[in-house]
Amino acid sequence: MPSTPESNPAPRAAWSMHLAAIAPAAIILAAFLIRLAGAHSRFLNADEAMHYLFSLQSSFITTYQASLRTAHPPLLIILLHYWGMVSSTEFFLRIPSVIAGTAAGWFLYAWLRRITDSCTAVIALSLFLFSPALIYLSFEVRQYALVMAFMAATLYFLDRGFMEDSPVLMLVSILCLYLALMTHYCTLIFALCVGCYGLLRIASLRPRTAVASVWAAGQVGGVAMAAFFWKTHITLIRRVGMVQHVAESYLRGSLFQRGQESALGFVLKSNIRVFRFLFSQGAVAIVGMLLFFMAVALLLRNGAGPSASSGQTLKGRLYTVTPPGERRPTPRQLGMLLLFPFVVNCGAALAGAYPYGASRHNSYLAIFAMPAIATILANWKLPSRWMRPTTIAAALAICNFTIAPAGAYIPAKHQKKAFMHAAADWIHASVPAHSIILADYESGLLAGYYICHKNVVQTAPPFQLFLPSDCGNYQSLTLLPPLWVFRADTFPDQIRELQRTLAQNREFDEDRQIWLFQAGYIVDKEPEFRTLLEQYGCNRPQEFGPNIFVCRVWVSKP
Repeated sequence: MPSTPESNPAPRAAWSMHLAAIAPAAIILAAFLIRLAGAHSRFLNADEAMHYLFSLQSSFITTYQASLRTAHPPLLIILLHYWGMVSSTEFFLRIPSVIAGTAAGWFLYAWLRRITDSCTAVIALSLFLFSPALIYLSFEVRQYALVMAFMAATLYFLDRGFMEDSPVLMLVSILCLYLALMTHYCTLIFALCVGCYGLLRIASLRPRTAVASVWAAGQVGGVAMAAFFWKTHITLIRRVGMVQHVAESYLRGSLFQRGQESALGFVLKSNIRVFRFLFSQGAVAIVGMLLFFMAVALLLRNGAGPSASSGQTLKGRLYTVTPPGERRPTPRQLGMLLLFPFVVNCGAALAGAYPYGASRHNSYLAIFAMPAIATILANWKLPSRWMRPTTIAAALAICNFTIAPAGAYIPAKHQKKAFMHAAADWIHASVPAHSIILADYESGLLAGYYICHKNVVQTAPPFQLFLPSDCGNYQSLTLLPPLWVFRADTFPDQIRELQRTLAQNREFDEDRQIWLFQAGYIVDKEPEFRTLLEQYGCNRPQEFGPNIFVCRVWVSKP
């Protein structure tokens, strides 16, 4: 009796193989298009505008010097200096981040496919590329997409170098590490952890001298680069109080407050907040955190084992044990690599050196969290082969369509690019020439990009409360950096100081109008601040979505 398609499993098996083969490319393409859409549709936030405005310099040297006024290494500012020469539109400025954020997922997939298996790699790719937080960071003009791409590439070429015993691949890995160090200071934690992982791999593999020598020289170079940044930049930003300011403001909850909370309570709270940030949804975050620690525990327990060289899959292991010729890391080595960055980062937060919690500064931990979770999900025994991808897709859909962000966040419908362009057009059409544009520091960065087309905020000490600057046909007055935004409890005092500043300005007269431009994330105690503004004549502000408004304020001479 001839077999039918229903009775013959071969066609279905062949279809499943074809689907598995195209799945990584389909996932990467979908993630890339989602990031492109986000990059095209939203206006810049204040940090994005700052990075671009700081890159508007006359030369490489002045661009590097301008980067020293930020809290990050110089690579992004230097990249924007040359990239922005082609076009300064929001979409074009974001293209490097879109490419890097997608490439980070590919490198992560390629690395895991070599050291584990295809199923684990595809699941980790899906979790990484469709994390709501990572999608958002991957189309912003910020360092995070770039640094994650360089980190994932470092891991990929590192293990390729060990597995193929290639000094050339090892050199590429070291160069990727250096690029990451020049992008964001979270790489200092990454470099320490990957350096320890490299030592474990060298001890077990005994690579040829050329490979070990390139690796060792690369570690020395990394330490030298870290020392250079410490001497020329980190000490500078500590001296001007930038580190202390952020530690006492929006990152306060991600640093241990000695005497105000217990160390154990901080560790428990911060681990939950890290996964809450990555998944942007409370219930899924808890499940993800539990799966992560379960995976690490199983990997560390499995170790190398007496049968690790047999080339057979062992019962209870999370992936196929390495055949002798393939030189993959052992389960224990992989478990230590995935856990160590969380331990070091948490320790740094306990020491007050680096945040650990619901912060974009911890986004790089996704490179270690998602593979660990994927090792559990890849070995999840289910009655149907479609149940696993369906469940994962459903969980990611819940995360993306019911976003409950843990940090500062503007919903997509409120961050439409059209809102900001409409605000800028209205100001140019309705605000009389020679008026004063009054803004806090956050709004001043956006005013500089969208209205003035130049930097109008203070970038280096000595700071003054309000900095006057030319802004096309207007004059701008922007708040000093540490204050960041106007607040209801301090605004009256700031206005009195503004009155004294204007009284000393001979060009000021009663007929010169002052217009408040407020844009960006919702300010502290927004309703109270709006009510307070009514006392200064701002009764019916011109609104452009929930996060942007313009109104005239009345400030007389004292």
